[in-house]
Amino acid sequence: MPQAFSARHLGPNSDDRKQMLASLGLESIDQLIDQTVPDSLPRVSDPNISAALSEEQALKTLSDLADQNTLNISMIGCGYHGTRLPAVIRRNVLENPDWYTAYTPYQPEISQGRLEALMIFQQMIMDLTGMEIANASLLDEATAAAEAMTMSKRLSKNRTSMSYFVDENAHPQTLSVMQTRAEPMGIELIIGHPETDLSGLDIFGALFQYPASTGEIKDFSAQIKAVQAQKGLATLAADIMALTLIKSPAELGADIAIGSTQRFGVPMGYGGPHAAYFATQDAHKRSVPGRLIGLSIDTQGNPAYRMALQTREQHIRREKATSNICTSQALLAIIAALYCVYHGADGVKRIAVRINLLTRQLADKLKQIKLEIVHQDYFDTLLINVPGQAKKALTAALAHGVNIRFIDDDHISITLDETHDETHINQLVNAFASPFRSTADIVNNQTPAPSLPKALIRSSDYFIHPVFNQHRNETSMMRFLRGLARKDITLARSMIPLGSCTMKLNSATEMDSVSNPKFASLHPFVPLNQAKGYQRIIQDLCDDLCEITGYDAVSMQPNAGSQGEFAGLLSIRAYHQSRGDMQRKVCLIPSSAHGTNPASAVMAGMKVIIVKCDDEGNIDLSDLTEKVEKHSAELAALMITYPSTYGVFEATVQEICQLIHNHGGQVYLDGANLNAMIGIIRPGDLGADVSHLNLHKTFAIPHGGGGPGMGPIGVKQHLAAFLPDHSMVKGVNPHENAQPLGSVSAAPWGSPLILTISWAYIKMLGGKGLSEATRVAILSSNYIATALSEHYPVRYTSAQGRVAHECIIDCSAFKDTCGVMVEDIAKRLMDYGFHSPTMSWPVHDSLMIEPTESEPKAELDRFINAMVSIRKEIAAIEAGEMDKDNNPLKNAPHSNQLIDYDEWPFPYTRAQAFFPEAGSKFNKYWPPVGRIDNIYGDKNLHCSCPAIESYAQDD
Repeated sequence: MPQAFSARHLGPNSDDRKQMLASLGLESIDQLIDQTVPDSLPRVSDPNISAALSEEQALKTLSDLADQNTLNISMIGCGYHGTRLPAVIRRNVLENPDWYTAYTPYQPEISQGRLEALMIFQQMIMDLTGMEIANASLLDEATAAAEAMTMSKRLSKNRTSMSYFVDENAHPQTLSVMQTRAEPMGIELIIGHPETDLSGLDIFGALFQYPASTGEIKDFSAQIKAVQAQKGLATLAADIMALTLIKSPAELGADIAIGSTQRFGVPMGYGGPHAAYFATQDAHKRSVPGRLIGLSIDTQGNPAYRMALQTREQHIRREKATSNICTSQALLAIIAALYCVYHGADGVKRIAVRINLLTRQLADKLKQIKLEIVHQDYFDTLLINVPGQAKKALTAALAHGVNIRFIDDDHISITLDETHDETHINQLVNAFASPFRSTADIVNNQTPAPSLPKALIRSSDYFIHPVFNQHRNETSMMRFLRGLARKDITLARSMIPLGSCTMKLNSATEMDSVSNPKFASLHPFVPLNQAKGYQRIIQDLCDDLCEITGYDAVSMQPNAGSQGEFAGLLSIRAYHQSRGDMQRKVCLIPSSAHGTNPASAVMAGMKVIIVKCDDEGNIDLSDLTEKVEKHSAELAALMITYPSTYGVFEATVQEICQLIHNHGGQVYLDGANLNAMIGIIRPGDLGADVSHLNLHKTFAIPHGGGGPGMGPIGVKQHLAAFLPDHSMVKGVNPHENAQPLGSVSAAPWGSPLILTISWAYIKMLGGKGLSEATRVAILSSNYIATALSEHYPVRYTSAQGRVAHECIIDCSAFKDTCGVMVEDIAKRLMDYGFHSPTMSWPVHDSLMIEPTESEPKAELDRFINAMVSIRKEIAAIEAGEMDKDNNPLKNAPHSNQLIDYDEWPFPYTRAQAFFPEAGSKFNKYWPPVGRIDNIYGDKNLHCSCPAIESYAQDD
């Protein structure tokens, strides 16, 4: 009989757990849970879900579910395209844990590989858009459009206008997300035709689709000038493949360019995950949403990559928050960039030319059967006039195994991509022959009429940087990818003990189905009967998450935790409005909250008021009560994190929820710490009304170096009617009296391809395994806290001295005793081969440690030994045995570039610098750069890809 998956997932075995419990003076994990979780809270037993599947059973079931999806030829388009991911990238990146288990590069010295890849992504976008600066990706094209709108509002010199113009030919899902974002912020969207409806408007900006969603290519330079004449900003939503053949947004004069990079090798995946792009002018760099990768130098003057302009917190500044973009799509952006590295300019252009040629051939053949092509200027999409017969055309195409797009009763559209060939277009023409005309007289025209307007044909160069021209063969590409990966610390190398981020095992079995074409190649807007396998997975997940959390309904649409927060608060807002409580706009947020909490509240049209926390990290009840009573009539919501951000179970949580409800408010419980709750307590039983659930934390979706993520929301029954819906797919909100809030993501169910990972995680652990995982996570955290408490103060504990699934150690005293900062400890850990715990959040000068349940005891011990060893080095500095300014901590990390120094520059040995841990010589991680100069990087911002050698010489 195969071994249970829980034994593979959980790090400490039964003997390890006994030893760990003994170190805590306990005999059972139940004793530990009793000392950690307050008795007053309503306990639950194992979640009542299906019995655990073996790995083999899970793979078989997922394969069967994939077979229930119908993989027709997709010609729907609308922003989603078939593509071919080169096998060398699929094998070495998408399916490689060195890439998908990496964390967001907040510690840049050990993230140089993925930072370089993201810099390549930025260069790719800058080249194709012609813009001076690009970020490292956003969540999807619709989100990027919404960010362009809000950035335009911030930057526009037309201060009085609250109106924004949107091209009626933008993708419908983009329009929907923009409407959802605009309404709470008081922005009026004016949707119209750019040539006829723009004149005379008082607007702060506009967005145009280039080419249009229905295919037409237009020169928007005149409209862009008209917007700018009003002191507004003009945005082009541009197809990334089309930009290889037509003029760039910058050449047309646009201020901002946005779009999706999905068609550069990233599978459709029934809607995601995909990386959006966002590019603009250098003058706007401090207003760019999301993450910006820049080039700086390290302590030896060597070039080094980093996230620039403090982009981690740049847009989540509590009451002044402007955006809650806390998640990029790093892994998908990297894949798109590497697609261009592998193909180069000639290869990508060749793909684009072939797509356009096939589209022109299709247009010729459709004309021969007397179908009217509405637009004569197009790249890959045809709008076809079929008066009164659109549904008939859809049915005919479907009978021949082809999905096309229904526009209205009189029009259909057809989009081609790199996966199509002449067989496919003939198949479609034959489908139309019967309802429209015989195919007997169709002639193959070898030189179809041009379809790109001459005035817009691109002549400017792109991809001239050497990185796009050096890796044409697979050997070179493989070595390039391996060279990047070896620069980084990922879960494939060592534990990443990041508090709040839950970096747990992403098992190979869970990841397996991501590469299955019947999951990967499905368009998000296919009829539901073609996605039966996906629908079963989504329903299973909704049912299981309801059981796990105590909520009554779940929406899978939010494709990041930040989007989940936004959607949850919008559902609260819609609920209040449905009851006539339009004045309820106050959102109370504890000072310990995640930075995205206030950002989400501001985006949802709420007024943020901060609630104090006491010295023990708990919400200050007296301050909360005072503010609740003061704002009783306007109270919309309280946002809390549970267990608290400080890593403890607050005993008063039910009292707090009741207080809010007594004053007519709702409780939003941030689900970031759900990994400490499953099988013990449920947020829905505590009094919370809504939570977002980080599937990339608790439910094993990999972080991917800063994305993908998923943040579905669970709600109690009274909020279920207000969950998101979708403009292109009916029934996304299945409530019988649905009053949906709109769409928060481009695709109906967010990023369904990675939902297969969480489905497998839950099904293979089963109810008992999920509970066991929670208990082991809490055990591992307490094991580390107890072991380190002799050397570092543990900041917050329960009344009985226990922590939840994470603990905070206080490093503030070292600043006074010897000048050692918490950053020095974080950087020194790199010499031991570890990624630092979360640094200086939520408490300054602290480290928040979360080991998760999947790390073996041996790795926990190795981390403990490293921290103890570092404490001894600190003690040596305190005692004057090491120089206060020239010591292993201040000089950390010690990069491999120091090895060939003829004269060792430090007053300690090379062995102490490079090999502080016994046995590390046999598995040494060599930091590729020394400590990076952040100030230099911001003063000398380089966000493109100059040749590293020439940059170093210039400096």
